[in-house]
Amino acid sequence: MTIRTKTPNLLDDPPVPVQAKLAAAWTSFMFLYIYVDYFHLYKPGAIDEIRGGVIFEFDISGTLLTIFLALIGIPALMVLLSMTLPARVNRATNLVVALLYIPVSVFNAAGTSWDWASFYGLSIGIEVLILAFILRSAWTWPRTPAVLAGPATTDLRQDLRQ
Repeated sequence: MTIRTKTPNLLDDPPVPVQAKLAAAWTSFMFLYIYVDYFHLYKPGAIDEIRGGVIFEFDISGTLLTIFLALIGIPALMVLLSMTLPARVNRATNLVVALLYIPVSVFNAAGTSWDWASFYGLSIGIEVLILAFILRSAWTWPRTPAVLAGPATTDLRQDLRQ
């Protein structure tokens, strides 16, 4: 009598390029950022303040809306830039922008009451975790060892020229 045992198939887990990880993280950040702003509209009195021409102590103006557009436009642009910039520029850009967005995310809790601490605490916490992932991914970007020029590479270059 033969007993057949099936070995479980292992799922293939190919490495994901850093650029794709960064683009996915910025996409997640952007969606969360938009939804936090959207859910804020459910806060009692928020829409009345907007109708009154005020958003968190600021008068609604073209300048304020331009700032808001820039705040959401930068993460949207980072999705594209993370996939298209050369590695060195990509790494630096992601490090700088992610570092700058940490205080921007924390500022969302300014002036709120303790009644909303769980909402803002969770949203800011997730945003900062995503930004930390971006910082870690950009900081630990794999490096390719430099090839030193020697007789073998010199000969190869001369062969290519001919």
